[in-house]
Amino acid sequence: MLPLKEDDTYAVLSDQGLVEAGEQGFYRHDTRYLSSYTWALPGFRLLLSHSPRPDRLVQHWSWIKGPDQVVGVRRELQMERGGFWERLELENTALEAQTLEIALQAQADFADLFEAKGWHRVERRLEGLEYTAPDGLRLATRLTFDPPPVQETALEGGAVYTWRFALAPKQKVLLHLKGRFESPFEPHTPPLPSYQEWQQRFPLHMESGRSQRVLEQAITDLRALLFSLPEGLFPAAGIPWYVCPFGRDSLLTAYMMQPWASDVTQGVLTYLAKYQGREVNPFLDETPGKIIHEMRLGELSRTGQVPFARYYGTVDATPLFVILLHRYWKDSGDMAFVRRLQPHWEAALAWMTDYADPDQDGFLEYAPNTQKGHLVQSWKDSFDSQSHRDGSLAQGAIAVCEVQGYAYMAYQCAAAFYRALGQTGQAEAWESRAQTLRALFHQKFWLPELKTYAAGLDGQKKPMAILTSNPGHLLWSGIVPEEVAPQLVETLFSEALFSGWGVRTLGAGEVRYNPLSYHNGSVWPHDNALLIGGLVRYGFYEEALRAMEALFRLAMSQPDWRLPELVGGYPKQEGEPPVPYPASCRPQAWDAAAVVYMLRLIHEIDQKREVKGLLELRKVKVQ
Repeated sequence: MLPLKEDDTYAVLSDQGLVEAGEQGFYRHDTRYLSSYTWALPGFRLLLSHSPRPDRLVQHWSWIKGPDQVVGVRRELQMERGGFWERLELENTALEAQTLEIALQAQADFADLFEAKGWHRVERRLEGLEYTAPDGLRLATRLTFDPPPVQETALEGGAVYTWRFALAPKQKVLLHLKGRFESPFEPHTPPLPSYQEWQQRFPLHMESGRSQRVLEQAITDLRALLFSLPEGLFPAAGIPWYVCPFGRDSLLTAYMMQPWASDVTQGVLTYLAKYQGREVNPFLDETPGKIIHEMRLGELSRTGQVPFARYYGTVDATPLFVILLHRYWKDSGDMAFVRRLQPHWEAALAWMTDYADPDQDGFLEYAPNTQKGHLVQSWKDSFDSQSHRDGSLAQGAIAVCEVQGYAYMAYQCAAAFYRALGQTGQAEAWESRAQTLRALFHQKFWLPELKTYAAGLDGQKKPMAILTSNPGHLLWSGIVPEEVAPQLVETLFSEALFSGWGVRTLGAGEVRYNPLSYHNGSVWPHDNALLIGGLVRYGFYEEALRAMEALFRLAMSQPDWRLPELVGGYPKQEGEPPVPYPASCRPQAWDAAAVVYMLRLIHEIDQKREVKGLLELRKVKVQ
C-alpha cells in the first residue's frame, strides 16, 4: 500500500501507484472520489517507484525490447488540497519511429469511508463521475486532460480514456491530467506551511546519520498529516483511515510536538473546545463538557447510520484537553489563551467529576450508551482489550488505570491555572482533589504480588490483575508514589512485558496474550513514548535511554525509516526486524510525534544529570 496526502485529500494506492482493488482509492472528507484509477501501458514494466515526499510519487515505466529500452514513461503524481495532478512524459529512446496507445480507466463509487473498509454497503445511482447523496449534497470528480483523449468509452461511474501517439526517434511528448474532487465541505482555511518552513520549526539534530534520518522522516510525516480547518491546523491521526479530527490522538500528538508546533496545539484546542459536548445524547455518547472522539463528514455519518458525525465515545480526551492546555501554557506563557478557554477547561473538569463518575467513587469510568459506537472507550479500544487474569472480559462500567492518572494530572493543571488567576481557594481545592485521588488510586489499583497496577476496575470494582503497558502512562502522569516506582519499572522491563522493541500491551503469559493482536500483546511506539516520559519524570534515566534506543532501532529496521503504528510482540531476535502488524497505519501521527518528543526528553535528561547514553542517542543538539 502506498499512501499520498496533502491537507484534506489523500490517496491509497497499490505498490504500482494505481487504484486497482479493495480499499484503494482517492479520498476526501471521508468519501472515496475515485475507486478505480489504472493506466494501461501495454508491454511496459515498472522500473522505478519513488515517493520523495508524502504528497508526491515519481515513477519510470519502460518498454524494453531485447537489451534496450524502446519507449520510457516518466510519471509524476502530485496531491493537492481538493485533488491532484499528473504529468506523463513519453520518450522514444529508440532509433525507429514508434506508435503507442495508452489508456486510463477512472471510476468513482463515492463510497463512505466505512464502506470502503468493508463495514457497510450502500447502493448508489451515479451520474458518470457525479453523485447526489440522500441528504441532497452533491459530489463530483472532475478530470481534465491536455491533450484530450482521442477516445472516451463510458463505464458505470466513469470511463476509459485513450490516447495514441506517433513518436519520431528521440521525440518526447507530454500528457497532463488534473483531478478535482468537488465537496460540499470546501474549507475556507489558510494554506498549510511548506515542508521547508515546517522542517525549520524543529531545529533538532542528532549526531548519528541513521538517527537523523529517522528524525527527518518523522518531521516530514507530521507535516504531511496536517490538515487545515477554520479553527487552525490539525493533525490527522493516520493514513489511510484517520484523516479527520480525532480527540485523543490529536491531543497526544500536539503534546509531544510542543514547543515546536504551538500553532497546531492552538488549532487542536480551539477546534475541540468548539465542539465540546453540550447536551445528553446517548446515540453520540455526548454529555456536557465532554471532548469529542472523532468527527466524520461521510454519508453514513451525516445520515445517522453511524454515530461518527460528532462522536464522543472516549473517556480520556477530556482530561487530556486540560493537560495539553497546561503544557502549551508552560511552554508559551500565553495566559490570555488559557483565559479564553476557561469556560471549556472548567466544563471539562465538571464532566470529569460528574458524568464521568456516576457512582461518585472518585474514579473516571466509561459505559457505552450505544451499540453502534465503541464498546471500549480508552486508548486500547478493541472489544477484547479489557480482561481479567482468567481471560474473561471485564463487564459493566470500567475504570481503566491510565485515565485515573490523566485525571490526577488534569486536576493538578487546574490548580496551576487557578493559582495563576489568583483564585487561591479554587487552586487548593483542585490540588486537594488530586492528592485524594492519588491516595485512593494506589489503595484500589496497586497489586503488590505483581508489582504493578491493575489494568482497571470492572463494574463490580474487581481489579483486572494482569500485566499491561498501561501503568507506563501512570508514571507519565505522576500519580505513582515514589516508593513503589522502582518496583513498577522493574515489572515494565521484565521479560514478560519488554520485547526488546518496546513494552508489550499485554504481558506474555497472560491468557489473552497474542503477539499479533491489536492490543493484547503488540508493541505500540506512542505507548512506549509516554512510558519514557514517565521514566524521565521519576529519574530512571538509564531505563529511559534503553527504551528510546529500542524505538529508534525499531524505526531504523523499517524500509521507510518510520515508527509503525504497532508491531508484533515477539521477542527481539538479533539481526532480524520485528514482525509487522498487517494493518498498521503509515504514517501515524503520535508515532511520528514520539520521535521529536524523545528528543525533548533527552534534553531534559541532559539538563538534570550527565548520563552515558546508549547507541547513538546521547549526543543530541536541541536549539
